[in-house]
Amino acid sequence: MDLPILFKALILGILEGLTEFLPVSSTGHLIIAGSLLDYTDEQSKVFKIVIQLAAILAICWEYRSRLGHVAAGLTRDPAARRFVGHILLAFLPAAVLGVMFYSTIKAYLFNPLTVAGALIVGGLVILYMEKRVYRPRIQEIEEMSWQVSLKVGFAQALAMFPGVSRSGATIMGGLAFGLSRKTAAEFSFFLAIPTMLAATVYDVYKSWALLHLSDLPVFAVGFVASFFSAMLAVRVFIHYVSNHSFTPFAWYRIAFGVAVLATHYLGIVHWATD
Repeated sequence: MDLPILFKALILGILEGLTEFLPVSSTGHLIIAGSLLDYTDEQSKVFKIVIQLAAILAICWEYRSRLGHVAAGLTRDPAARRFVGHILLAFLPAAVLGVMFYSTIKAYLFNPLTVAGALIVGGLVILYMEKRVYRPRIQEIEEMSWQVSLKVGFAQALAMFPGVSRSGATIMGGLAFGLSRKTAAEFSFFLAIPTMLAATVYDVYKSWALLHLSDLPVFAVGFVASFFSAMLAVRVFIHYVSNHSFTPFAWYRIAFGVAVLATHYLGIVHWATD
């Protein structure tokens, strides 16, 4: 698809922002969309890092009041220290396993077909989770135990496999271990800050030689689009999950994954596989 590079940046930026915090896999969507738009070169790898950073900043801005309150209370408020402790503990599994396996996973599994399979499997897992009897015991992040935080952290680590969805894994993990829907979603948002920031810094370090000043307009368009679309998605999503199930997201994942596999095997779309 021969589109101007700035228009590709706009599409991918909006897509990143809309999907980063939903249980549908932003990485999977970017891989598939990048292949469809024929934007899979070296520049695209750095571009995806930059727009991910914009989504992180959108969360920080959206929850600036709560984050500021926690930061101000770290030296005197036990609840603030518990909040930070739960986030850092849940972050550890992904941090350790990411350093060990991320390069291998990125080299062999970052392609539309593996993403499509993961989207379908993840959708089935969500459907299974929604069929279970749901009895939330934890209404606030500060009420979590250290064991629950660590378990959710291991659930998040599953999202190193592209297409699983970091937010989907943490939210489903949260529900499985007793968090309310809203609390599971918010914990996923806050956990994204250290997780995605660490991944971004690591990726920038690895890709430093690919950064060029001439790419600034492309990155700027994607960054702004990602920031504002992420803020919109978070506001709508947190309102939605308070009173609804995640079943629609499951069916969307399954339909999208099946569509990608079907177009591949029918020869309609030649997806990039390297």
